[in-house]
Amino acid sequence: MKIKQKARQNPRIAALLALAEVLDEHKSLADCLSLAALRASRDGALARHLTYGVLRWLTALEWLAAQLFSKPLKSRDRDIRRLVLLGLQQLWHDHTASHAAINETAECARLLGKPWAVGLVNAVLRRFQREQHALLERLEQRDERFAHPRWLLNEIKQDWPDSWQQILDANNRQAPLWMRINRRRADEAILHEQLRDAGFETVGHPFAKDAICLTPAAAVMRIPGFEKGWLSVQDPAAQLARDLINPQSSERILDACAAPGGKTAHLLESCPDIDLVVLDRKAGRVAQIDQNLERLGLPVNGGIAETRAADATSPKDWWNGKAFSKILLDAPCSATGVIRRHPEIKWLRSGKQVDAVVQTQAELLAALWPLLQPGGVLVYATCSILKRENEFQVQGFIEQHADAELVKTTVDWGTALAGGRQIMPGEAQMDGFFYAVLRKAA
Repeated sequence: MKIKQKARQNPRIAALLALAEVLDEHKSLADCLSLAALRASRDGALARHLTYGVLRWLTALEWLAAQLFSKPLKSRDRDIRRLVLLGLQQLWHDHTASHAAINETAECARLLGKPWAVGLVNAVLRRFQREQHALLERLEQRDERFAHPRWLLNEIKQDWPDSWQQILDANNRQAPLWMRINRRRADEAILHEQLRDAGFETVGHPFAKDAICLTPAAAVMRIPGFEKGWLSVQDPAAQLARDLINPQSSERILDACAAPGGKTAHLLESCPDIDLVVLDRKAGRVAQIDQNLERLGLPVNGGIAETRAADATSPKDWWNGKAFSKILLDAPCSATGVIRRHPEIKWLRSGKQVDAVVQTQAELLAALWPLLQPGGVLVYATCSILKRENEFQVQGFIEQHADAELVKTTVDWGTALAGGRQIMPGEAQMDGFFYAVLRKAA
């Protein structure tokens, strides 16, 4: 899309470009260059808000747009169609004043080099204003209102027949900002005082003792204590991994598939004198782990942990033969439990991709189990809500390994299943997560 650099500073144009990066180039929002270019500005915040909103409600917005156009636009004009989606999102969910949502959105067609579309966008959005009530009533009778792709909608219905609508509703809500206090480094009295002075309200969490929720949400560099390593962004559900591993002094622990290192850091903040080996397949992601640990005052490779770029499914390439007492396998997954934070997941995943990741999960479990000492435990974790990645995966593994047993965890969070424990999106304000603790026979 050829757009002048000055026009790219317009938040609606930046959002439009970000939508193209996600939907046409299959990028994650974190990798969108158009949003990164405006990250530090107020316009950047609006661009992100608009992009997230459209991706959160994409099928519903697409259906509404289809009712409003008198005839479909050509493929080469999908930028104009998406411009309408931005305006609809503002009118419907943001309740933005009509001047901003209609006039300013329509004028963006001129910045795209398509002045002929200014009047069209204006007319379509004004029609929505007039017919909104009737259109939304019709939308309520259609599956598009759930704003999930068909394959995922069907799978969630199949896995969770009694709660699928609550799951979809939670997925379509914006997640709160949760952080983890680094109790090895933070002066908590000063931290809370600085947060209050900066205008943040804070609240703890009933299940994750190091978690703190900040309101309003803000960029991390605006949050007191972040640069000093006192805080890290991490959902309470992810913080529960530390409790299940329960690291003890001198234990040899493997953190497989560790990037970006949130759980790694939490283990080290809790018990720095463990013998921790940290793996991820990509060197760039391992460098990210190193950077995060350095910010938190947790030195690696000669310090208190060893990080390596290696494939966990091929222990012969990296394992020294010394068994681990505990293994944390934060397995690659569909990430369907964190859609409320990353709405693009709905449009970047497919059923075939889940098939592939299920196979990878099985390979990881099979490869890492022999590395665990008798009597040791492996904590299997995903940020998924799909049973074939979670409960069914664990049950299949136990059936194939006579020396593996599921540990019945005595915790107050989540729902106990035959193959582990599931947290649903939004439950106790947490992301969707699955955990299973497996013990190896002594």
